[in-house]
Amino acid sequence: MKAILVASAAVWVMTAGSAGAQVAYHVDFTDPVHHRAMVSATFPAAAGDTLDVKMPDWRTGAYEIRDLANGVSQFRAMDSAGKPLPARKIDKQTWRIDRGSGPVTVSYELYANELTKRTRQINDTHAFLDASATFVYADAHRGEPVTVTLDTPDDWRSFSGMDAAGTNGFRAANFDVLVDSPIDTGVNESRTFSVGGKDYVLVATEMPGDVDKMAADLETLVAAAVPGFWSDYPFDRYVFMVHGTESGGGATEHMNSTVIQLPRQAFLSDRGYASFLGTASHEFVHTWNVKAYRPEALVPYDYDAPNYTTLFWVAEGSTSYFTDPLLLQAGLIDTEEMLESVGQLIHGNRNRPGRLVQSVAEASFDEWISPESPDRSRNDWVNIYSEGQMISWMLDLALLDATDGRVAYRDVHQALYARAKAGQQGFGEADMLAIMAELTGRDWSGWWQRHVHQPVDPDYRALLATVGLEMVESERAKTLDAMLATASRGGLEVRSLVKDGAAWRGGLTDGDVITSIDRKPATAELLEESLDYAGSTTTLKIDVLRRGRSLTLDVPVGNTYASAPTIRPLKKATARQTKLFEAWLEVPFPG
Repeated sequence: MKAILVASAAVWVMTAGSAGAQVAYHVDFTDPVHHRAMVSATFPAAAGDTLDVKMPDWRTGAYEIRDLANGVSQFRAMDSAGKPLPARKIDKQTWRIDRGSGPVTVSYELYANELTKRTRQINDTHAFLDASATFVYADAHRGEPVTVTLDTPDDWRSFSGMDAAGTNGFRAANFDVLVDSPIDTGVNESRTFSVGGKDYVLVATEMPGDVDKMAADLETLVAAAVPGFWSDYPFDRYVFMVHGTESGGGATEHMNSTVIQLPRQAFLSDRGYASFLGTASHEFVHTWNVKAYRPEALVPYDYDAPNYTTLFWVAEGSTSYFTDPLLLQAGLIDTEEMLESVGQLIHGNRNRPGRLVQSVAEASFDEWISPESPDRSRNDWVNIYSEGQMISWMLDLALLDATDGRVAYRDVHQALYARAKAGQQGFGEADMLAIMAELTGRDWSGWWQRHVHQPVDPDYRALLATVGLEMVESERAKTLDAMLATASRGGLEVRSLVKDGAAWRGGLTDGDVITSIDRKPATAELLEESLDYAGSTTTLKIDVLRRGRSLTLDVPVGNTYASAPTIRPLKKATARQTKLFEAWLEVPFPG
């Protein structure tokens, strides 16, 4: 049966080839219970004695090498008559085929059981396929049109941002469009709506929440983006793919769609639903920033190796920066909630010692090797999302201040989008500096060097004062300045410490298991109680298990801010501060 399917795909391409060369993919969900499918790809006739086909080494939207070829097995190649062709692997992700003059069809079994990385996952009721983790491609045919057909269980429904091609198929202009158009198929619910002449689909899988409310809020969200932030929409149809998971989650942007994943129970709480809306806003902003225009190192994508750029902070951090203002413009949060998010940004930034070590440009370039260890990433590294958001805020306020509210950071992104529509999709640092100079009549290279290429320790109060705001600190709390988690065999495991904080000075290190506190078995409740009763100079006697040996440490008690500061308007804000606030968020000054 599999051979017949593959051969028929080859005949289809030969027939269609007379009207223009194209690549045909087919997915047969042969064993979804065990996360397996058979995939075939037929490449049209071309010159040359060999054909190299390969699986991408990473997927767009996640800048890390994933070794995606590890899901491929039983790789075979054949000609248009179904005759086997010699094929050999020449590196970890590439197969070389000795071809004749006609089309070549390859087939392989695909193992797919990685949902929350948003690469590929197949189960008995659902499949999510990102093309970079599903389909092999050939450089020689990368620019040719593609079709995808699916052989699914009868009760499954299939969705993608690609154009439909029959009941269970899709077509795209080329492989790059296919890579940016994931496929979601299975047992699901869907809703449709239209905004500004564009069509939208919400596809919800294993969703316990109110799908109608989700669709209504997404409709409100997308309507606020144009003309509030950009001049128009860079698509005709857009798909929101939303997965309820057992645990874990995340999201990834694509040119005509996004996939958003949260634990199912999260959709049933106000806080969890707010997280969903924030994620949807972030991913929708990506439709312009990263998809319509992106750092020049990513144009075109090199799927075989890291794509190095110092501007990932713009791709991700600036997207995070625009997330809450878009929600604010849509009326999905209010001004008070917007200012709460500013307080959270400040709180996170000042509790990350890495901000004094690494610049946001360095973090961008090194994103491909960003550490997984919380200890390392917190103390010696900055995050392209949060640090990029901070630098974006600082740049926005600097632009507003320099132009008396005439130019905002969103104007820079409007200009980047205009360049992309004119055919200049990629941009570099020089392009951003040139745009800012043109918009403001000023040279920004000095500011850029100090804030982008050097570590930054922001003056939060001065930043807030620019737009008539102030910060009121929360009460200080006793702490060990460490992240702790319940260990598998009891006690508290040290997951991360603040560099030079109390636990750091007391000799604790990442991976230690605290077994007792003042000779009592360690629990989170005991630690909280011990800290509550500790004096300002008190130390705690802590027993730890480190690499199989026991140690006793006298650990000082820290004293730090318990939560984010409250951000509120100045009681006597000046007319200029009020003006800049309203130019910043495009809402009235509070109060």
